[in-house]
Amino acid sequence: MAEPILFTDRLILRLPEASDLDGWAAMAADAEAMRFIGGAKSRAECWRDLCAMRGAWDIRGFAMFSVIERDTGRWVGRIGPWEPEGWPGKEVGWGVSNDFAGKGYAHEAAVACMDYAVDVLGWTHIIHSIDPENVRSIALAKRLGSTNGGRVTLPQPYEESVVDAWGQSADQWRARRGV
Repeated sequence: MAEPILFTDRLILRLPEASDLDGWAAMAADAEAMRFIGGAKSRAECWRDLCAMRGAWDIRGFAMFSVIERDTGRWVGRIGPWEPEGWPGKEVGWGVSNDFAGKGYAHEAAVACMDYAVDVLGWTHIIHSIDPENVRSIALAKRLGSTNGGRVTLPQPYEESVVDAWGQSADQWRARRGV
């Protein structure tokens, strides 16, 4: 099977590569960028996370994409389908470097990933696990048309995290995009 690559007006979404480590590590070292997605991490932890994400593509057939700015080739973040063992549902999740926050990149990439999850993966329901204090992610979830489905529990080592499962059905997504 060919590796999927998604294109938007300003972004390329592709499988994570070793060359993404610098951008990944820079984002993960930023405590504010990582506040709601596991906290700041070392470069060595980032390498393991990057490899786990890439490995999930081989094992599960999906995982988050590395998001690349088309004009510059810079690593923006990681966004896409995600469902580790014990996860409360099939998720389209996101994490964007603060260097790229506020430019609409997360929304642009999330729309492409919602389409991918529904049209290619055949998912019938998609969630976004969001801390109730993460107002920016809640705003993005609302912009995508998702609603708060209530509190869920994440698996170890995140079982103490407080998160709500925002989400929608594939039919709701199709109706929203007019298909």
